[in-house]
Amino acid sequence: MTTKHLCLLGLLFFLISYLLFSKVLPDFQKPIDFAHWFNLMGACFLLFFNNMFPKNRLNTIASIVTALGVMAHIGLCTIDFIMWSFGNNDLAREALSQQISNTPSILYPFIIVGPSLLFVGLSIHAFNFIKTNTTSSLMVILASPAIGFSFFVLKNGVCMLLSCVVFVLGLGLLLYRTESKKSNQ
Repeated sequence: MTTKHLCLLGLLFFLISYLLFSKVLPDFQKPIDFAHWFNLMGACFLLFFNNMFPKNRLNTIASIVTALGVMAHIGLCTIDFIMWSFGNNDLAREALSQQISNTPSILYPFIIVGPSLLFVGLSIHAFNFIKTNTTSSLMVILASPAIGFSFFVLKNGVCMLLSCVVFVLGLGLLLYRTESKKSNQ
C-alpha cells in the first residue's frame, strides 16, 4: 500500500466515523463503538498526510501540529471508549466526566484543545496550496472550523457531517493534485 492509499483510507475511515457521529444512520453501536473505532483509525491514517506534501517550513509546522492532533485523538477516543463501556450507567459516566473536567492536564490536551490540532495541522498543510489549488485549500481551511462549530455550537449532526464531507473532499483533491504533479515531473 502506498502512502497515498493510506491517506485515502484515513479519509474514508474519518468520514465513516462522522457519518456515525451525525446520527443520520440508525444507532448500531453494539457490541462495538464503531464510530470511535473508525475515528481512531482514520486519525492515525491521516498522519500519513505529513509525508505527502512538499517539505518546507510551513509543512514542518503542519506536521508537528497534525501529529499532536493525532495523539490527542487517540486520547479522546480512549476516554470515549471508557465512557461507552459504562452502557446505561449514567452515574458512572457522570462521575468520570466530572473527574476529567476537574483534571486540566487531561481536559485541555485531550478534550478541548488537542483534537482540534488535527484539523489545524491539516489546514496548515492545505494552506501550502492556497495559490495553486485555491478551491481545494479553502475547502479544507473553511470546513475545519465548521466541523467544530456545527458540533459544539449548533449541536447539529447533519451540518457536522456535511462539513466533514467538504473537509475530506478538499484533502482528497489536494492529495490527487499533488500526486499528479509528482508523477508529471
